[in-house]
Amino acid sequence: MFPMFLILDNYKVAIQEVERVTQAHRDYLGEAYRAGKLLISGPRIPRTGGVIIACVKTREEVDELIEGDPFHKQGIADYEVIEFKAIKYQPVLSSIVRESEPSS
Repeated sequence: MFPMFLILDNYKVAIQEVERVTQAHRDYLGEAYRAGKLLISGPRIPRTGGVIIACVKTREEVDELIEGDPFHKQGIADYEVIEFKAIKYQPVLSSIVRESEPSS
């Protein structure tokens, strides 16, 4: 099983600047969803940043996702990445977690 990654972004600018780039950020995440790289994402409450769960094989892939994000490119947010191994999960996620297991 390869790891999953929790990506926390923290806004560094006023919310007006965040909103200016939000649609481009969401469009970019949409591409990553279509590529099967993301599981879930959304803004924090209160809106001080965002949360993303990525299901990719390597930290390098996470770094590539961050590098391409308009929030990163325009200096909107800083990122914290937490790597973890999914041990327990809801049955609805079993196909996602099983896909990440190496074949024998």
